[in-house]
Amino acid sequence: MSTPTEKTRADGGTADAASVDTGSDTDSEPVRRSSNSFLGDVWVNFKRWNLKAVRNPFVLVVSLVQPIIFLVLFTQVFGNVATSAINRGGGAAISYETYLVPAIAIQVALAAAATSGVGLVNDIENGMFEKVLVSPMNRAAVFVGKTAAEVLRIALQIGIILGLGVLLGADIATGVPGALGIVAIGVLFSFWFVSLSNSLAVLTKDQESTIVGVNLLQFPLLFVSTAFLPLSALPDWIRVVATYNPITYGVDAARAVMLDADVMTVIEVSAFGGLWNTLVPALAVLVALDLVLGSVAVYLLGRASSSNVQ
Repeated sequence: MSTPTEKTRADGGTADAASVDTGSDTDSEPVRRSSNSFLGDVWVNFKRWNLKAVRNPFVLVVSLVQPIIFLVLFTQVFGNVATSAINRGGGAAISYETYLVPAIAIQVALAAAATSGVGLVNDIENGMFEKVLVSPMNRAAVFVGKTAAEVLRIALQIGIILGLGVLLGADIATGVPGALGIVAIGVLFSFWFVSLSNSLAVLTKDQESTIVGVNLLQFPLLFVSTAFLPLSALPDWIRVVATYNPITYGVDAARAVMLDADVMTVIEVSAFGGLWNTLVPALAVLVALDLVLGSVAVYLLGRASSSNVQ
């Protein structure tokens, strides 16, 4: 009979329990430990969600096509009227293409982030999410890996929009560094809506409810912001809503980089100079929003169990 400190091997011999548990060298071959590090779990989930996106390109196309349609139609249909509205105050003339491209970049981030929760619901419905819950993976790492995969997709899509905008006549005053800055702002902006979308998925556990929920927020918020027209051209009640609308801060930050100018009108800041009068308050709002809603999403994933996702 083996002692409590020994375990029976498959060949009938015994091995010291400590060497099995710690993976230390034995007389034959070192026992390999499975590593469940946080970064390892992030990488596993990052790869899985990227592969899933590649195998289902329809979602990628849909989240990109809609903003492209907005960009083309809005510049062609409303270009003349909108150009006069945005240049009403005088100064250097700004084309509507240049004015609109930052808003469409933020719309791309919004549309791509909206599909995040739908992907999680698919996992819940096919039983994959339940398998993840009973695995030794870190719950926060699951969310971070999934979000990182979506951030990569969002960055690529914003890059496509910027390239298309330049072809249509938009001018990025800050050049290539500014284009990279707009991509970074779009990624930062997307975090809060990715978190919200995943939170809805965990709470509703239903694809239709998640889609309705994110779309109910996405489009009204987009139109009651400074995305398509300057604040001065909007009705009074929309100005009030725009002041508390996260999309306003994302669009204004991207537009400030696009134009290399201070464009924020919902908050008057003059302490930093130039475009930083827009970037500092806008980025502060977005970071705060990301931290709050990201924490909520991680909390909801952390308290989820295999029984309440079936």
